[in-house]
Amino acid sequence: MSTERSTELFERAQLVIPGGVNSPVRAWRGVGGSPRFIKCGQGSRLFDVDDNEYIDYIGSWGPLLLGHRHPEILDAINEALTRGTSFGAPTELEIELAETIREMVPSMQMVRLVNSGTEATMSALRVARGFTKRDITIKFEGCYHGHVDSLLVKAGSGVATLGLPDSPGVPKGFSDTTVTVPFNNLEALEQAFRNHSGKIAAVIVEPVCGNMGCIPPAAGFLEGLRTITAQHGALLILDEVMTGFRVASGGAQSLYDIKPDLTTLGKVIGGGLPIAAYGGRKDIMSYIAPSGPIYQAGTLSGNPLAVGAGLAMLRHIQAHPEIYDTLNEATGRLAACAPENVTVNRIGSMMTWFFTTENVTDYDSAKTSDTVRFGKFFHAMLERGIYLPPSQYEALFVSTAHSEADIDRTVEAAKESFAIALE
Repeated sequence: MSTERSTELFERAQLVIPGGVNSPVRAWRGVGGSPRFIKCGQGSRLFDVDDNEYIDYIGSWGPLLLGHRHPEILDAINEALTRGTSFGAPTELEIELAETIREMVPSMQMVRLVNSGTEATMSALRVARGFTKRDITIKFEGCYHGHVDSLLVKAGSGVATLGLPDSPGVPKGFSDTTVTVPFNNLEALEQAFRNHSGKIAAVIVEPVCGNMGCIPPAAGFLEGLRTITAQHGALLILDEVMTGFRVASGGAQSLYDIKPDLTTLGKVIGGGLPIAAYGGRKDIMSYIAPSGPIYQAGTLSGNPLAVGAGLAMLRHIQAHPEIYDTLNEATGRLAACAPENVTVNRIGSMMTWFFTTENVTDYDSAKTSDTVRFGKFFHAMLERGIYLPPSQYEALFVSTAHSEADIDRTVEAAKESFAIALE
C-alpha cells in the first residue's frame, strides 16, 4: 500500500497548519504514523490521494448515517446552490428544519440553529446560567462537549488521546465554574450537589458517551440525573451532538425515555455539512435574544446549504425508520467478532473495541485499555483496507451504505488484526 503522496502532504501541512491538521485526532498521535489524506468518498468507501480504497467506519465522526455522497443529500445541496450560499437573513427552510427537529425530538419545543456542536453546548450552558441565575456546571469525566473553555476539564476525545490533563489557555476562573464527577456515578453527583447547594445551574452529559470510546449509561443513571436535577432546580442538558438521530430516530432520549430541559444536536442533522442546534423548553429558550436578554448570534447560522442537507437527512429517516434495525444488525455482527480479552461496548450503530479485559463503564476503566495494542490493531486493519478512528478513545460508526459484504470483509480483517495485536 503506497502512502507517498499522503506523507508528502502531511509534511507540507505541518509548515502552515499546527500539527498538520485542523482537528487534533486527525494527526494519528494515538496510533502513530502519518495520516491518510482523503481525495473522495462514495457510499461506504474512502479513497486517499494515493488511490488506496478503504471501508470507512469514521463517517466524518458520525454525521454520515447514509454514507458518503448519498443522492438525496446531494440533490438537496445542489437545489440549495441554485438559490445562493448564504443570505444573513431568515429563510423558510430554517423553519421547516426546526419544525422537523421538534417533531422528532419533542422535548425541543423551541430550536436555535448554530454552526457546530461546540457552539451549541456553549450556548446551551449560557442559557442555563442565565435562566437559573447560577454559575456552576456539572460535567462527567471523559465526556467531551466541544472546546468550550469551561468544559475542557477532564474531557475525552482528542484531549484523552493526546494525554493532555486539561487545556492551557483556559483561565482558572472559567474552570472553577465546572465540577466534574465520574460517569455512571449518581452518588458522586449527589455529593456535588450537597457541596454546591443552590449554586448549580446545569448538569450536562453525553447520554451515551462517544468521546472516551462508546460507553452506555448504567441502568437507572439517566433517570437518576433527571430526578436529582429536578430536585435541586438545576437544568439537565443532554449533549446529543453525537447520539442525536444516530442511536435512534429520536436520539438517546427516546431510546431511554428521558426528557431533558435542553438538548444539543449536531453531526447527523447536517448530513455532512456544518450545522448544529440547541433547544428545549419554551420558557427557557424564550430567554434568548431577541426574545429575551441572553445574547447569542451567528452570521452563518441556518446556512441554506446545511439546512437543505439536514432536512433531506431527517426526512429520509422519517420515511425509512427501518434503517435502525439494519444498522443495529450490522454493528452487532462487528461487535460479536471480538475475542474474549477485548471488551466491546455498543449502542445502536456506535461501537468501540477496548483493548482491556475490564468492563468499561467510565473514564478510569476506559484508560485501562492497552493503547499500544490498539495502535497495532488499527494499522493491521488499515493494511486490510478498513479505516477506523485513529484513537482508542473514539467510537466507530456504521452507515446504511455498509453492505453485508462490507461487514463480512471487516469481520475477517478484524479477526486477523486481533491476532496480530494480541500476540
